[in-house]
Amino acid sequence: MKPEKLVLSGWGPYKGRIEIDFAGLQDRGLLLITGPTGAGKTTLFDAVTYALYGNMSGEVREKNSVRSDFAEEEMATFVELSMQHGGRKYRIERNPEYMRPKKKKGGKSGFTKEKERARLYLPDGCVVEGVSEVNRKMQEILVLDYRQFKQISMIAQGEFARLLTASPSEKTKPLHLTHPFKDFQGNFFHVGL
Repeated sequence: MKPEKLVLSGWGPYKGRIEIDFAGLQDRGLLLITGPTGAGKTTLFDAVTYALYGNMSGEVREKNSVRSDFAEEEMATFVELSMQHGGRKYRIERNPEYMRPKKKKGGKSGFTKEKERARLYLPDGCVVEGVSEVNRKMQEILVLDYRQFKQISMIAQGEFARLLTASPSEKTKPLHLTHPFKDFQGNFFHVGL
């Protein structure tokens, strides 16, 4: 999976809408996201993981608590990820459940709950809608479930100690994939520790 663009709105420390363009960095190989504590690095990983799987990258944060405390009341909270996988382009839009101002009818104001939503745009032009439907389709596309993705792609802040103290079978679970890989000569191999 190669991220191309990440859009965040009213998400974590980002009170407005921001766009991160990864497309210009793809020719450089490895991408490192770095910065001081509190700079928003984990927020970016949370946003990507939420876009792909509907969950956060770590176990400390809840998906329904990502709405920015600094966002204007009318600012929508959502994440949008454009990506490539297997040479094909996908776009995922998701928003968590959060409180938003009611549409004013008769001058009444107040708040209402915006429901969690998900939409996946496939390369063939089809659109998959619904949280569980998009979750299922993304797992099918990436051939990794949420737990495997989390353990292979990143170690969330504060979870490294748990990985170190895990049993050998727990450490190797993320690498027991359902599909073998091919090497450069086309030979199949399986990854394991």
